[in-house]
Amino acid sequence: MDFKILTSELLVEFTLRAKDSPIPKLDKISKQELPVDYFQFYKSVSSVYSSKIEEEDIDFDSYFKHRFMQVKFRGDYTKKADDLFEAYQFIDSNSLNLENVKKAHAMISANLLPIDQQGLIRSTPMFVLNSNDQIEYVAASPSSIPEELAHLFHDIEILQKQRLNAYEVFYYSALIHLVFVKIHPFLDGNGRTARLIEKWFLTEQFGQKATAIQLEKNYFTNLKAYYNNIKKIGLEYERLDYKKSLDFLLMTILSLDLQIKPI
Repeated sequence: MDFKILTSELLVEFTLRAKDSPIPKLDKISKQELPVDYFQFYKSVSSVYSSKIEEEDIDFDSYFKHRFMQVKFRGDYTKKADDLFEAYQFIDSNSLNLENVKKAHAMISANLLPIDQQGLIRSTPMFVLNSNDQIEYVAASPSSIPEELAHLFHDIEILQKQRLNAYEVFYYSALIHLVFVKIHPFLDGNGRTARLIEKWFLTEQFGQKATAIQLEKNYFTNLKAYYNNIKKIGLEYERLDYKKSLDFLLMTILSLDLQIKPI
């Protein structure tokens, strides 16, 4: 495939490491019975755990009561998870493209950023800091973001026109997540948006049953590995090495065995 930013270089090794086909596992997950709406439940789980990765003060038990039992909490306790939930609803009926990602980001960032920054590509440098306030990562320069995003969504469009096997779907969905978060195109909400995009691509390829792929919960459960695997490919955008991304790319597909059991 004539990619501009994605790569198929690790696909063979990815497939060998993943071993068993993910389709039977996905089918088992999608057949689980729940006492509430299946898709609403799993979107709630996604919203909570993607929020928790960003250290939001929210737990699933409380959010479940809020969403399904009409239990009242402080408005500021649930609002950011509610914003994410709206974005997960949005991906069901909208194609994965740059304009729709901007719209989804506007939903996600409704309580993160001023209204004039919601869904807007940043025009300032971006440095990701660690817990010691040291620079952990230097994102794409503002001047390069439009071209880098154009390359990424050019490649996504190529994939959308292909007949991909299940291994390819998981491989490219994770790689799209990684490339997007490394570009870091927004002032805030990049991680939440990147995880949403991974789920978005999976949903376009597998249909709504992909809603139950709990990549967000898996990333939270393995948070140290999640961040370390993102860091492995480099600390500056101009020097990234995607040959070192295999451990990150495998995280979702290898988590399916654990997800067969009900949450």
